[in-house]
Order: sequence, then C-alpha cells, then structure tokens
Amino acid sequence: MSNSFDDAEIHRIVQSIVQNVMGSSSRESIQPSGKKVVAIGADHGGFELKEALKSDITALGFEVSDMGTNSKDAVDYPDFAHAVAQAVNSGKAWRGIMIDGAGIGSCIVANKVPGVRAGMAYDISSANNSREHNDTNVLTLGAGMIGVALAKQIVKVWLTTEFGRDRHAKRVDKIIAVEKKYLK
Repeated sequence: MSNSFDDAEIHRIVQSIVQNVMGSSSRESIQPSGKKVVAIGADHGGFELKEALKSDITALGFEVSDMGTNSKDAVDYPDFAHAVAQAVNSGKAWRGIMIDGAGIGSCIVANKVPGVRAGMAYDISSANNSREHNDTNVLTLGAGMIGVALAKQIVKVWLTTEFGRDRHAKRVDKIIAVEKKYLK
C-alpha cells in the first residue's frame, strides 16, 4: 500500500492536527492558495440567494465551497444545513452559510453538529453581534425574510467581524462546555 500524499492532503492533515491542538475556536480552513474557505448551502427556497452571494464572498477574498442545492427543485433543508455544518466541524471550511426560507430550521440543524455555533441574522446588527459576542462559525439566512441587498451586507459584516474575546471568551467557553457534557 502506498503512503504518498499530495500537497492538499498534507495541508489537510497538518491543519487537522493544529486544530486539534489549538481547540475548536481556532479552526481556520485555509487552502494552499491562502484563501479561507466558506461553505455555502441552501434549500430550494434559498437557491437564488445562495447563487447571488457566491460572487460577493469570492470578491471579499474567500474561497467558496458550494454544498448545494443546485436548482429550485424541492429538497429538504436539513440535508444541506448538515453538510455546511459538517464542513465547518471537519475543518474543510473556515465558516459556513446556510440559506432556507426563514433560516430557523437550518440554524437548529447546524447547532446539532459538535463544534458549530450557528446564528441567524436578519440585519447587520445581529450579524455583527453573533460574530463579536458569540464567535459564530455558521450563519443562517431566511431568503423569504430578507432581500438580496441586505443579505449581501449581512454576509460581508459577518465574514469580516472578528470575535471580540475579552469578556465574551468566557461565555463562549461556557457554550462549548455545555456541548461537551452531551458528547459521549
């Protein structure tokens, strides 16, 4: 059996080791190109908004990993929300964005995946707060609740806002501790 690895696989292995040593809050999936990866997914209700956001995310300097869906044909949002959350959990993505009709169901699904802190945003303030105070790593949006222009502003703020640390760090640590109680 051959043990040869390409550069991408070596990068993934090293990144995984670093993430395990540093802890889940420091996960950053960076491709060999130097770009952070943002996983994006949607159900049929969020498909058009997902497509509209991808070029903006790329323009901000991120690499997009499209987790589907690829049409407006009816699908079940839990499948795509889980795929986005799993990409973040596994380190294949730095952050994730999931879009369904209201953003609520996808947020629930994503938060079931260990290491994921998903938050919904319907305005710029909630996007900023979810990053600065809660260090969210998955954003959920409701395509039926917000327009394209607002969604683009929310995504830009969410992707560019740093975690505030300081007094917020101990609270995020408590969120992580609660999650760990149920991981057995």
